[in-house]
Amino acid sequence: MNMNSVSDISFRDKQLIPIWNKVQNGERLSLVDGVTMFRSNDLISIGKMAHEVQQQKSGDAVYFVLNQKIEPTNICVLSCKFCDFATKLGRPNAYEMTIEDILSKLTPEIHEVHITGGLHPDWEWKYYLDMVREIKKNFPDVDVKAFTAVEIDFFHKKFKLPIEEVLLQLKDVGLRTMPGGGAEVFSERVRKLLFNQKIGAKTWFEVHTTAHKLGIPTNATLLYGHVETYEERVVHMMKLREAQDETGGFLTFIPLAFQPGDTTIKPKDEFTSAIDDLKTIAISRLMLDNFPHIKAYWVMLTEEVASIALNFGADDMDGTVGGEKIAHDAGAVSPMTLAKDQIIKIIRDAGKIPVERDVYYNPINIYTDNVIGKIPYLNSVPFYSHFEKRQFRILPVAPRRMGKLSSKELIDAGLFSLMSYFEQETNLELMNYCIATRDQVKSVMLFSKEGWNGLEGKTIGITDDTATSVRLLQVLLKKKYGVKSTFERMHSGVNDHSNFDAVLLIGDEALRRNKYGLPGFELVFDLAREWYEWQKLPFVFAVWALKKSSPVEKKTELRQLLQSSLEKSEAALETIGALHGMRIGLTPNETKEYLEGFSYRLGEREREAMDVFRKLFDEVAVSV
Repeated sequence: MNMNSVSDISFRDKQLIPIWNKVQNGERLSLVDGVTMFRSNDLISIGKMAHEVQQQKSGDAVYFVLNQKIEPTNICVLSCKFCDFATKLGRPNAYEMTIEDILSKLTPEIHEVHITGGLHPDWEWKYYLDMVREIKKNFPDVDVKAFTAVEIDFFHKKFKLPIEEVLLQLKDVGLRTMPGGGAEVFSERVRKLLFNQKIGAKTWFEVHTTAHKLGIPTNATLLYGHVETYEERVVHMMKLREAQDETGGFLTFIPLAFQPGDTTIKPKDEFTSAIDDLKTIAISRLMLDNFPHIKAYWVMLTEEVASIALNFGADDMDGTVGGEKIAHDAGAVSPMTLAKDQIIKIIRDAGKIPVERDVYYNPINIYTDNVIGKIPYLNSVPFYSHFEKRQFRILPVAPRRMGKLSSKELIDAGLFSLMSYFEQETNLELMNYCIATRDQVKSVMLFSKEGWNGLEGKTIGITDDTATSVRLLQVLLKKKYGVKSTFERMHSGVNDHSNFDAVLLIGDEALRRNKYGLPGFELVFDLAREWYEWQKLPFVFAVWALKKSSPVEKKTELRQLLQSSLEKSEAALETIGALHGMRIGLTPNETKEYLEGFSYRLGEREREAMDVFRKLFDEVAVSV
């Protein structure tokens, strides 16, 4: 299968053809396009379109996380018609958890704790801060995803703190990300009908965009299947898409099927149909072109529908979700806890790679064979654009994380960062392919408030994705300029750059910022150009390598596939990366010029550059 080819879709509904043409050309889908898809009966074609888009974004990966859902109380000051979870203080079904109760629900195996609940009328602000602080103190490796926009707004009003201050204090005690609940559907008509006491779209977006500004990534949701119209669903998605353009802070979108339970809301059908669920997921993937992930929330969808959704545009399943009560109190029919082995089986049965992740979607473990790592940046497109997968599965993963997976022997081959190869060369076999620059790169950039000499003693924020570029920066600072700076890793979600004196970005984000700028950082340095002006050599950022222990026939097949793909791509540099480039704001000419600046084959000068860099880095490492 050609990774960038368009599947042969036999459209039964011809109205979908111009929509698919827009998707292929990188054009944004409109309100009319979204409604047309919702009204179409051609579910299979919609699913195929979404699956193609998902393949471009996340390859064969489907993510899950081992998480624990904590709902500290069901006592709530609100009385929303659609909620079958909340109750009032003093009622027999009311409950309140102590911090000790919460800690007793957690184990070291959990990677994420997800906290949402009722808006308690009496709890003090200190309780919420202590809750997060104690979780991080007792379980330092557990990431805290907590508090919807509704809860943040409640804290803001009840404790008379600005929204920014609420979020800053929570971040200081250990909040990492926020869930997307409370969005419901961004329609004033629906809000007045169903949850007129709850915040509307304006406040929801204010909370989330503030979080993004502070470096707290968030999720986003849509509650569908009650009284909303198709138009209102699509408008909801378009508003999220617009906000993501502005902040880039959303990690995933989660369509939530309404569970009527014993609420006063009685839709035409008791539960949404599997067709509506799959269609909503697929249309989400097509409309939300700037969202990294779409989640199939099996708690509400059921295990069976969630499995099919993995071929309808979804690339994320929630994990064990131990302790989830809100949906089940409303009548969700899925099992309360889905075992890890069963999640892995569902994903494998869908023909995908089960990828256990952290809260920022960094892979921790993968659970299948014949996996090839793919650097998910524009500069690697020539290797994958015409790659026929055959026995292999493709896992897009940032360079540093690919090295970590390889060190655990979880992937068979990949385009490894140079440093990862150096660290693992006893177990890896070098191939004759690489990503090397001739003089400049445009996508490994230092954005700075100071000139090189002014960075002495200053703090530089380093993108979490890089394994090699950070070492190149270290060598340039120490050996070329005689400067010593402090490096601080940033997480792989949206970040607050304001506290740094300089920021190192790589890949697509560096390309985008190189064109449009990074506010607050006037000076921009291309590390490859700095290297070339100093050493008069290319710089090798990544090399293809495979496990030495792989069977000979697997090695031979991979070499043949890579050679064939690269030859086809090099003959069409003006087109192969055009859509990818468009997504990050580059014109086709800019994309072509960028790709032409690389060498993709490992020649004598590239090997010489590798040796020189290794020697310089070893000297710096010894002196540190």
